[in-house]
Amino acid sequence: MKRTRLTLGFGMLTAVLMLLVGSCKKDKSENTAPPTLSEVTNLSARTTPLASVGYGEWIIIKGTNLSTTSKVDFNGTLAADSLTYADETSITVKIPANLTDPINNPITVTTKYGSATLNFKIMQPAPVISSFDPPAGNPDDQVTIKGNYFKGLTGVTINGVAATVVSSTQTEIKIKVPTGVSYGQVVVTTPVGSVTASKTFGLKHIIFDDALRGGWSNTSYSSTYDMTQNVIVRRGTIAIGHKFTVGFGAARFRCIPTFSTTGYTTLKISIYGGPGTAGKKVRISVTPAKSTYDLVLTEGAWTDYQIPLINIGSPTAIDYITFQEFSGLASQIYIDDVGFY
Repeated sequence: MKRTRLTLGFGMLTAVLMLLVGSCKKDKSENTAPPTLSEVTNLSARTTPLASVGYGEWIIIKGTNLSTTSKVDFNGTLAADSLTYADETSITVKIPANLTDPINNPITVTTKYGSATLNFKIMQPAPVISSFDPPAGNPDDQVTIKGNYFKGLTGVTINGVAATVVSSTQTEIKIKVPTGVSYGQVVVTTPVGSVTASKTFGLKHIIFDDALRGGWSNTSYSSTYDMTQNVIVRRGTIAIGHKFTVGFGAARFRCIPTFSTTGYTTLKISIYGGPGTAGKKVRISVTPAKSTYDLVLTEGAWTDYQIPLINIGSPTAIDYITFQEFSGLASQIYIDDVGFY
């Protein structure tokens, strides 16, 4: 009899435990409803819906039934799992740094029980121009523009004239110089905005391209030079090979009649540094005397310099312009595309 009561008591305890476990499971059961998406906010203004956001930003996606989120897809590009945090009504996630489209990148959220898509503008940054090459050219010459965020390119202009786009990627554009254009600002436009290159294209007044122009002559001193060398050339077929025979020699050009700087803001020159010129200097001066300005050379490569005239004293008229070696080194340089903009 005693044994029977013990067995009966154990059975009742087991039943109670099973009931409690079943009750707990019921209380913690997953929400099996499919997800819905309603709006996007940022982390600093969590109650204010956004109309758009940029690549690489942290956002909060709001909706329902989101706690089992397994992936967040931005128009084919998945957010990193380590940068995604979800509960029932929101997902905090970092947008990838690069997406497929420059502006329209719908968000698709997938959970254990379905998926939902929210059409939303996630825009690439405004375009950035880091360089263009060559620095000058003639109509129909090809110019390569390098930078970033060129996806969705809508146009490139030089001096306000539309250029023909040969090819375009996110980081590089190839164009042809428009007819009738030899100089001007380079502007790249995408659906997000426009950017103007920090340097100008071409020469408004030419001192030297493939030859001396416009009344300029070579009056260099303490140096030898080859005005027709064609081995190391920045652009075209000819550049000046200039050898300083002693330190502080100079490449010098004279203009007859005197050159007026009215309508010009910038002096331009391209220089290739020969052996031993890394970090060495060339000093610019003009006659009548004004301020001077130093250029630092790059050995074994062309550097395109653009010097605002204010940096050399804002001369109003120039008889001579001098590029003097200023490190005390008898060295070799090459000069191309000299002029004003």
